[in-house]
Amino acid sequence: MKLSFLAASLTLGVTALSTHAETINFTNKFTAQADSLVVFASEDQQSTQFKEFDALTKGQLSKAIAANKFEGKFGQKVEIIAPANLDYQRVVIVGLGQQTKLDTAAVTRLGGQLSAKLNQDTIETIHIAADNLTTASNTSFGAQLAHGINLRAYKFEQYHSKKRTLKTYAIDTETADIDKSAYQKLVNLEKAVFFARDLTNETASAMTPAMFAKEAMKLKKLGVEVKVLEPKQLKKLGMGALEAVGRGSKEGSRLIIAHYKGSDDAPIALVGKGITFDSGGYSLKTGASIARMKSDMAGAAAVLATVKALALNKSDKNVVAVMGMAANMVSEHSIAPGDVVTTAEGLTVEVVNTDAEGRLVLSDAMWYAREYFKPAIMVDVATLTGSKVRALGNEYAAIFSEDDQLVEQLTYAGKQVNENLWRLPLGYKDALKTDIADLKNIGSYGPGATTAASFLQHFSGDVRWVHLDIAGNALASKAKDEVPTGGTGFGVRLLNEWIESKAK
Repeated sequence: MKLSFLAASLTLGVTALSTHAETINFTNKFTAQADSLVVFASEDQQSTQFKEFDALTKGQLSKAIAANKFEGKFGQKVEIIAPANLDYQRVVIVGLGQQTKLDTAAVTRLGGQLSAKLNQDTIETIHIAADNLTTASNTSFGAQLAHGINLRAYKFEQYHSKKRTLKTYAIDTETADIDKSAYQKLVNLEKAVFFARDLTNETASAMTPAMFAKEAMKLKKLGVEVKVLEPKQLKKLGMGALEAVGRGSKEGSRLIIAHYKGSDDAPIALVGKGITFDSGGYSLKTGASIARMKSDMAGAAAVLATVKALALNKSDKNVVAVMGMAANMVSEHSIAPGDVVTTAEGLTVEVVNTDAEGRLVLSDAMWYAREYFKPAIMVDVATLTGSKVRALGNEYAAIFSEDDQLVEQLTYAGKQVNENLWRLPLGYKDALKTDIADLKNIGSYGPGATTAASFLQHFSGDVRWVHLDIAGNALASKAKDEVPTGGTGFGVRLLNEWIESKAK
């Protein structure tokens, strides 16, 4: 930092992504034209900039942290209003913990926490003193902090009469040009996460399968091949499970395919559950939870947004997203409990419970991905079971697979981006037996998350396959770290990290 407050700053700006995003600038000089100043202190030492600002305030910062028993622990904060000899309304001192242990995930969390701390209408401009701060993984501290700030700052305001005040951050680093370059890929990832959140947050009446298809079509301008199959085409292909789930709604079902071909390698197939509203069908849901069922398409949103991130960053990967879309509604045309449907795989399924519809749309979508794209790896993503929530809550998603390497890779990728996975077992296949068909769509005994995963395994063929159950992770009722309330976009950062760095 250069303490020449009246000098013009050399600003390397990244403009706001959308109405969701703050404006982030990287600079190698400070001006005092800001509401707030952020400085850092770790458990073992105070930053050089902390010491410089402390000297300017004649020790006011040191006195404040002593009075507040500030120890520099990770996420600890002290706020000083109207600091002496500084032209800021406030100074916020933020603890880093042990700086040598700061990894990418931790800095992202820290950015989210800082964004929440500064979420006041009276604050519009913030300077962050981040000279000489590094991460344990040698990634850009400034870029990763900005990433966390913007991820947390997101707010779905489609139906708000008053919009929030967007903020401008200037992050002071000695390597502003390098930080800006590092942040550009994260900007594109944020665009994709916000896309998934928007799709998930939109009301069920507005975000129908047909509207979701229109949103997918917009990826064409990024070089993504997009195809949409409607009910008549689904019937012709024998996709009786997917077609049946949407039969109770006016629009019917859709299969949406979005293919980003960054190489000629065998593709990775991402298969998403896209139930735009889940009433439960004739096995009707009850209680307040039904209002959250607009998010039952979050798996489809995550895989489509992952393709968007790869396309924006011009990745050299070959990835196809296949999304089974339907609104599971009640009408005279709806499937009834006890009906039998025939999947494109050729297996017949007794629909014992119409509220176990996600596995039906996934079964045909998985078949289509295998049949038409011959993928090297297939990962399905779905808000599939309440059983998963009861087992793991909402801080971990469940991962199921017999492929230990893929489980290890995806679990590691999740840790890098704060989208954590926990392995649950496959099994209990006998629970899916029925006298009237090849399978039934809900287990007669055993853990529901496992029997649902085992049902899907029948449609994985010989492809290396992973099932991610993100029930409870897709819609947050309480903000935390870099994740706001509402749609989280869970899975986009995880899949992007895995595909770009580890998938093989």
